[in-house]
Order: sequence, then structure tokens, then C-alpha cells
Amino acid sequence: MIDYKPIGIIHSPFKEAKGTPIQAVAAQETVGSIELDPEYVAGLKDIEGFSHLILLYHFHLIRESSLLVKPFLDNELHGIFATRSPSRPNSIGISVVRLIKVEGNTLYIKDVDTIDGTPLLDIKPYVQKFDVRETEKTGWFEKSIHKLSHTKDDGRFIK
Repeated sequence: MIDYKPIGIIHSPFKEAKGTPIQAVAAQETVGSIELDPEYVAGLKDIEGFSHLILLYHFHLIRESSLLVKPFLDNELHGIFATRSPSRPNSIGISVVRLIKVEGNTLYIKDVDTIDGTPLLDIKPYVQKFDVRETEKTGWFEKSIHKLSHTKDDGRFIK
């Protein structure tokens, strides 16, 4: 069995799923913070040298998963692993956010697309040379990616 312990909590202005941006890139300038458990503060050494962070977190409001889902950007059913839907077998989310500053055990961030109170599992530095790849195919997203900036969570995955 795998047992993860949250290392902190992500705070955001979003109090419920409905109306939350569906990707961090669509949450430009949305301010939030991370309250890191004090036992992990030493792990923040040198983090201020990075402009962006990768956050791995637990979709704590999802009650069930499905292998076929109708994602926010399409009206067709797709396999869960071909989507970014939160209704996953392992409720793990990922976001890339901008780091503004660190004060003690609090990280101030922007471009937040999570619900207030989301349990944080890990933080990794975003490094463009490691994390950006040229893509040749983007599957079904190709026809609907233009909807990203104005599509919000409608609460469909919260049970």
C-alpha cells in the first residue's frame, strides 16, 4: 500500500469547485499561498531561486473515479488517462505556479487553480530545459484548446 502524508495546504480564493479555473495557465494572476508544515521548512532552502514551481496535490473533494469521463473542454467521453480530469483512480493533481516570495513556512504564489484547503503532496522546481517539450500531437485537445481561457469548473466531478 502507498500512503502519502500531505506536506502542507494550498490556499486560494476558490472555496468550491464550481467556477475554479481548470488549469493554472487559465488562472493568470490568481493569488494564493502554501502553508507548509513546519517540519518541512528546511526543504525550502534555495527555492527562491526559481520563478515557477510544480505542485503535486490531492484532489480531496473527489469522491469517486471513472475510467471514462466527459472533460470540461469537450462533450465527448474520453479515457481518464487522455484527460486532465480530477476524477482519477489516484486523485493526484499537478499545477505549475509562479513563486512570488517565501516567508517562514509560507510560500506566496500566483496562477493558482486549486480549491482552498487542497492538501499539498510535493513541490518541485519548474525548470524549462527539463519540463518543456515540443509536441507533435495533442489528441482531442486540438479541437477545443481555444476554450481554455473561458472554461471554468462546473462542479461535475464533485460528488
